[in-house]
Amino acid sequence: MMPHDSDPADRFSTADPAHAERPDKPEEACGVFGIYAPGENVAKLTYFGLYALQHRGQESAGIATFADGQVHLHKNMGLVSQVFNEQILSEMPGDRAIGHTRYSTTGSSLVVNAQPAVVNTQRGPLALAHNGNLVNTAELRQHLSDRGCEFVTTTDSEMIAIAIGNEVDAGKDWLEAAVSAFNLCEGAYSLAIGTPDGIMGARDPHGIRPLTIGILPGPTPCYVLASETCGLDIIGAEYLRAVEPGELVWITEAGMASFHWARQPQRKLCVFEMIYFARPDSVVHDETLYSYRLRLGERLAVESPTDADLVIAVPDSGVPAAIGYAQASHIPYAEGLIKNRYVGRTFIQPTQSMREAGIRMKLNPLKDVLNGKRIILVDDSIVRGTTSRKIVKALRDAGAAEIHMKISSPPVTHPCFYGLDTDTQDQLIAAKQSVSDIEATIGVDSLAYLSWDGMLQATGEDPKNFCSACFTGNYPIEIPDNMRRAKLILEEATV
Repeated sequence: MMPHDSDPADRFSTADPAHAERPDKPEEACGVFGIYAPGENVAKLTYFGLYALQHRGQESAGIATFADGQVHLHKNMGLVSQVFNEQILSEMPGDRAIGHTRYSTTGSSLVVNAQPAVVNTQRGPLALAHNGNLVNTAELRQHLSDRGCEFVTTTDSEMIAIAIGNEVDAGKDWLEAAVSAFNLCEGAYSLAIGTPDGIMGARDPHGIRPLTIGILPGPTPCYVLASETCGLDIIGAEYLRAVEPGELVWITEAGMASFHWARQPQRKLCVFEMIYFARPDSVVHDETLYSYRLRLGERLAVESPTDADLVIAVPDSGVPAAIGYAQASHIPYAEGLIKNRYVGRTFIQPTQSMREAGIRMKLNPLKDVLNGKRIILVDDSIVRGTTSRKIVKALRDAGAAEIHMKISSPPVTHPCFYGLDTDTQDQLIAAKQSVSDIEATIGVDSLAYLSWDGMLQATGEDPKNFCSACFTGNYPIEIPDNMRRAKLILEEATV
């Protein structure tokens, strides 16, 4: 079984992220989308679904549609709106589609590593979109190599697709092949998979990354898979439920069937999805994440009261918690930082003289709001501390008399191996500095984090249902030593 290759010219990218300034927040790995909708323009619906999931990855985007047993694939580097246009979408026929928007974790930043990953099998082409990260990639790659499989990319996502295709070529049907392949995989994976016979959605036995199911109104069954419910809302699909940990859903012209392939699933949804990554209008556990983040701020106000004149947020991710803090503390909420929402990731770096002049591409303070005021500054997390330090300096320059920083999550002390691009432990400021040291480093008058108990109790769920390894170091899936070393080597190579 050989993987389907894209244009070899697409394998090369002039954008080198190693030379770009690394973000101070963890970057989400991917957004996935799948749709089965006979009679609908599935390419365009997938485009809009990915558009709503753009926050989950801004590096590359791709769509694969299926028509008459053939796959039509288009993917490239850039934002969804840059990769696709009306003409491209009009040339992608079919009644089912798989879409993906990517930020790389496993696999370098090249067009060939963009998704969906497409492979050819004896039953026809397969397209796979993956959110997450496997922890046994070396063993899986060796296993597949021993079976004679060849690789086009450096991604674990392609390995999953090839593993399924290899099982199909061994005589299994799509569902049997998928389950056999999943049993070879260890780590985090939420998948949307397209085949000539139907589409699949699946999550790993811990459900670390999210995946939801929706239905489009109409006379025939039209089902949608999306990383978040905001990907359903944008196309008018009704949210049905989440795909459960260790579940496989199979969507065809007959409707949707469900199979629980994992024997002992243990739900461990990434709590950072709740705190930061997912959009605040997305629904988790039957409520929007805005409501959860509001409670984080309320809890933070109870745990860490401070006398001040104003509560402001680091936009946009800190806004709900800041509003919650203001409501619970009865301190007025105000906009103190204005975000330029048209700034995405850029590989064009300001010159040193620009940096010294205080270039502010993303956030600009409101001097007349801040001047002379005692400020409570709310953000969702601090990772390396570099952005926090710049924001605090900008607030000082704008005349803030005092700055008390409140973080609506505990200190991030451990790296993630399940699909988030976090730094190695020695790059995480809270792993090597005390709270008082961090105060001095970022230049605030005081700093307070939300407690681990407060963060989890605010979910209203059993705390055991969440992965919070980035705060505790308690990884629900064992991390091999070679993967820990590989992350350190990658970090050293890109600093």
